[in-house]
Amino acid sequence: MLQAVGLTSTPRRDRTSAVEGLTFEARPGSVTALLGASGAGKTTALRLMLELQPGRGITYFRGRPLHRIAHPAREIGVLLGDVPGHPGRTVRGQLRMLSAAAGVPAARADELLDVVGLEGLRDERLGTLSLGMERRLGLAAALLGDPHTLLLDAPSTGLSPRENNWLFGLLSAHAAQGGTVLYTTDDPKEAARAADHVVTIDDGRLVADQDGAAFARTRLRPRVVVRTPHAARLADVLSREARASRRSVEVVAEAGSRLTVFGSSCPEIGEAAFRHGILVHQLADEFGDAGPGPLPRPAPVPAAVSVPVPGRGSGPGSFFRAVSVPGPARAFRPRRARAEGETAPAEAHIETHAEAHAAAQAAPQAESQNAPLAETCAAPWTAPHSGTHAAFQDGSRAEQWAEAGAAPDGPGPVPPPLSARPVRSPLRPMRYELRRMLGIPSTPLTVAAVLVAAVTLAVTLAHTGGAPLPGLLAAWPGILPLPTAAIGAGLLGALSFGHEFRYPALTGARGIVPRRLGLLLAKSVVTAASAVLLTLLVVVADIGVLRLVYGPAAAPVPGNWPVLVAGWAGLAVGSAWAGLLAAGVFRAAVAGVAAVIAVPTLVVPLLQAVFSGPSARSMAGFASRLHELAWLQWPGQADRWLMAVIRLVAQPVAAALTLSLSVLLCAYLLTGLRRRARW
Repeated sequence: MLQAVGLTSTPRRDRTSAVEGLTFEARPGSVTALLGASGAGKTTALRLMLELQPGRGITYFRGRPLHRIAHPAREIGVLLGDVPGHPGRTVRGQLRMLSAAAGVPAARADELLDVVGLEGLRDERLGTLSLGMERRLGLAAALLGDPHTLLLDAPSTGLSPRENNWLFGLLSAHAAQGGTVLYTTDDPKEAARAADHVVTIDDGRLVADQDGAAFARTRLRPRVVVRTPHAARLADVLSREARASRRSVEVVAEAGSRLTVFGSSCPEIGEAAFRHGILVHQLADEFGDAGPGPLPRPAPVPAAVSVPVPGRGSGPGSFFRAVSVPGPARAFRPRRARAEGETAPAEAHIETHAEAHAAAQAAPQAESQNAPLAETCAAPWTAPHSGTHAAFQDGSRAEQWAEAGAAPDGPGPVPPPLSARPVRSPLRPMRYELRRMLGIPSTPLTVAAVLVAAVTLAVTLAHTGGAPLPGLLAAWPGILPLPTAAIGAGLLGALSFGHEFRYPALTGARGIVPRRLGLLLAKSVVTAASAVLLTLLVVVADIGVLRLVYGPAAAPVPGNWPVLVAGWAGLAVGSAWAGLLAAGVFRAAVAGVAAVIAVPTLVVPLLQAVFSGPSARSMAGFASRLHELAWLQWPGQADRWLMAVIRLVAQPVAAALTLSLSVLLCAYLLTGLRRRARW
């Protein structure tokens, strides 16, 4: 059971809330459609439910709010907009990365690729996928953790009829197994055809909460459109005649001089207007929905008038009423569902699944021919075919979707259940970060570019002969603020967090924010390891190329090479962490790169200006005094290493890195850990 209570978004300046006081529920075992026109607040409502947007209200997933669910991926599967993945990542790599974040086995990715029919595209890049294939991949990502609840934002947008059948067949199969499905749509026909329950909203407020049959019966009805300069007078005439003849008629007064009349016909309305001398400019039959649309607000209308009809509804009968709606409804060919016990007209004869599937295939082509269906009153109205919704009144919805051609080309529509619950482990973010970094081409390209630049600089410096041996081996000429390995490590660190916000796979798919302590620790370890590895590769490549080009004497191994390599690796690790934290704080890779460059160019001169001049105190003997205070005894060799580390940190660039990292870490903790999120 999904229960949304009092969802209200935080309004922006001088604007009303996009969603206000929205309360509804989606029951397990059924597909619920959140229906509304574009801009009605459907996506905002989903983001409020996932706590991705500030606001009031709370959403309970089987009795628990999101921040109290131990395994969000096991409870909720989310598809918001496009697939939030790097365009250079493969389809299989994307799912394996998300499976690591969800704590499920990597084999789950291959299972879901077979379920959604993407097994033949597993090595394709995300940037080359069509819209339909992206929707399949997004649904596979939502199903990774075998969730109970699916939240999908406009999943059928841009899909072909066959892909729509497959999608809703899969959703119905998930609901048939006891799951809860909530998806948004702006198409009332689709909601009536595919959903068991329809929640209609307009301007962020609840308009109607109905089951599928009631929605189709009340919202997908034939109607007569009348345009007259005497709309109020004609509405009063029709109400009086309907009361006198005890007929169920509903008049909707819309913007301007337009009336929409339900339960009557063109001849009856035309004769009534003629008898009372009312001028009519237009009189036409239309078939479509009376749901909300992005149209102007209507003018005031006459008061409602009741017309009792014996034997229908509750109480003495149903009634005639004149109401106000946002504007003229969008017209289309209806897929009208019959209530239980209602007899179908002679013309509505589609009852087999094959004919229902043919109607579903032909409907989008007919709708794409621009104009709404408006038939003149010259011929009586003929009841349209009831379509797939009428054909699916009995039996299992999932089985009927499959019979109508809903199944994809791959295996069955229901993914296999997980054999075990996802495990919370500190290795989860580590595996995620490794797959994220190694699954995109930017990482090997950055490493290759750093190696090429370092080798080129080393050969050039050796040719001129003006660089000392440490600068030669590290490819660090005086014009560069940092060694090439440190610059490359800083770029890798900046991309590590920059891609999380540019391609928010965690935010879109998990319903959580990517800035939290577990992910920071994982990224710190992975970027530090990559920085050390990159430093070693640069040194080894420089020595090898210099000896190849100029001979062994051009690149001798210095006696203090462990200290030199440790210093270069420390600079690389510090640069990687500076880029990582800056990109995490400012949510952009460019900010991370700028922070890496700013350390030697801005912070170092500032520290030198502050601490210029001779020192009044000396740190001689610090290691021995620390050795006396410590309760653990360590060998004397450790004292020398400790003093070497202290002298290294005391260098201007290292001191600037240490200060910058301290400031960035504090900023990260203040801005990132305020949100309710975790691994």
